[in-house]
Amino acid sequence: MLKSQEPRPTPPGKHHQSREVPDVLTKTEDSRRVSAATLRTFLADALRACGLPDADAATVAGAMLEADLTGSDAHGVFRLPGYVRQLKRGVMNPRANVTVVERSPATALIDGDHGMGHVVMTAAAHLAVELARASGVGWVGARRSNHAGAGAIYAAIPLAHDMVGIYGAASSVNHMAPWGGTEPLLGTNPIAVAIPAGDEAPVILDIATSLASNGAIRTHELEGRPMPEGWVQNRTDGAPITDPAAINHGTYLPMGGYKGSGLSIIIGLLAGPLNGAAFGRDIKDFAAPPSGELNVGQFVIALDVARFVPPDLFKAEVDRHIRDLASSRQLPGVEDIRVPGQGRVVRRTEREKNGVPLTAAVVAQVDEVAKSLGITPLSARA
Repeated sequence: MLKSQEPRPTPPGKHHQSREVPDVLTKTEDSRRVSAATLRTFLADALRACGLPDADAATVAGAMLEADLTGSDAHGVFRLPGYVRQLKRGVMNPRANVTVVERSPATALIDGDHGMGHVVMTAAAHLAVELARASGVGWVGARRSNHAGAGAIYAAIPLAHDMVGIYGAASSVNHMAPWGGTEPLLGTNPIAVAIPAGDEAPVILDIATSLASNGAIRTHELEGRPMPEGWVQNRTDGAPITDPAAINHGTYLPMGGYKGSGLSIIIGLLAGPLNGAAFGRDIKDFAAPPSGELNVGQFVIALDVARFVPPDLFKAEVDRHIRDLASSRQLPGVEDIRVPGQGRVVRRTEREKNGVPLTAAVVAQVDEVAKSLGITPLSARA
C-alpha cells in the first residue's frame, strides 16, 4: 500500500477547497459515505473470492482505494464489477506469476502472465526504483498485463525515494480514431508524472489523451445522463454524440485535437510494441467476448533526483515554483490557481476523515457482485 501523503500547507490567501473539481461519480444527491477501512476490507474480500492470493488481493484493493481516496473515482470500487467479470471469464489470471524476462542496469521487461494490472505495475514501479537507485534511471516495461487503474498510483511510488516517476499505458480498449479518421485504432492511452516536493504537495499529473476519460463517459452511461458535446463523435459523419447509450457507435475525441491524437500514438508505441505488447488493430477489447489473449503494455520510469541535484534543494525549488504559480495573478471570477497534485491532497484528507462518497448506482452494482461471490454486501458493512 502506498504511503499516505500528509496534508500540505496551502499558499497564503488561497483556499483550494473552495474550487475542488467535482468528481464524476459523486455529483448526485443520493451519495453515501463509506469509510476507507470498510472499502479496503470489502475490496480485498471480493478479490480473494475471485481467487487472488491474500497479498495480491491486498495490493489491488489498496490501489483501488487509493484511487477513491484521491478522487480518481472511475478507477476505484466503480471498477469492481468489470474486474470480477474478467476474472471469472479467465481474461485476467488471479494467480499470475509475474516474472522479469529481460534486465539490464537501467532497464527491465516484465511479463505479467495476464494478471491484474495493479499487481503487475506495482511490481514494475518497485523494480524501476531499484534500478534507478543503482543507475540513476530505471525504465521498466510490461507486457501481458491488464488494466491497472489510475496511473498516478504507480508514478507516485518513486516519490518516497526522492525520485520522479512516470507511467504510461497502451489502453486495453481502442476508443479513439487517429486524427481525421473514423476507425477506433487508439486507446485513451494515459500518462502520469509525479515530481517530489518539500512542504508542498508533490506535483502529480495524471491524464488520458482523450478529452474525457473512459471512466467519465462510462459513468454517464451508468447513470443515464447525457454527455457534453465534444466528448464523442459519430464514426460515420463526425456528428457529436451526447446519448451515452450510443457511445458504441462513436469514437472518443482526443484532447487538443491532433496533439492529443499524436500523444496517444507515441505513448501507445512506447507501451505496446516496445514491450512486445499490443497496439492499434492488435488491441483486444477486454469488455468483449474473448477472441485470443490480451496483451496490455505499460511502462514505469523512475528518475533519481540525486543524480542531478541534491534532493532537498530540488524539492525546495519545486516548492518555490508551486507557490509562485499558485499565487500568480488570476483572471476575473477565478477563485484560485492550482498546480496538479494539490487537489489530491485535499480530497485524501477529507475522504480519510469523512469516508468515500459513492452513488446509489455504484453501491447497488457492487452489492450485486458481492451477492454473486457470496460475501457480505458493501451496503451491509457501511
